[in-house]
Amino acid sequence: MRSFPDRIRHAISFEVIGILLITPLGALAFHTPIADIGVVAVVSATIATAWNFFYNIGFDTVLKRLTGTTQKQWRARIWHAVLFEAGLLIALVPFIAWYLQASLWQALMMDVSFAVFYVVYAYVFNLAYDLLFPLPEWATEAKKKAG
Repeated sequence: MRSFPDRIRHAISFEVIGILLITPLGALAFHTPIADIGVVAVVSATIATAWNFFYNIGFDTVLKRLTGTTQKQWRARIWHAVLFEAGLLIALVPFIAWYLQASLWQALMMDVSFAVFYVVYAYVFNLAYDLLFPLPEWATEAKKKAG
């Protein structure tokens, strides 16, 4: 499993890159001032960073129990991204509605749009992260499978 410092690097880099992408895209898509989308993005990212840290520990623990490894195949990566975003929807819709003075329906539609973006982004980011920072145990496991 990943170390504590590695999980911190993962969570922070995920959120920083996400904010840099979603803020201008959200402002354009929703015709909302970039500063307002920026506040929503930063607050959402702060909540998401904490969720990311604890969610990934839980997900990896369950994955290791079920499969014997934390290495994610494509199905696990899809579940990982979708379940992560579902948890955030529950937490963020009320905040978005309140901050942007929008209806819950409008906030839900905005958050669903962000979630769709983040599901794709999470899949790509986590795949790239695992390629850039592979765990040593994965090489050993690959040798056993090939062996």
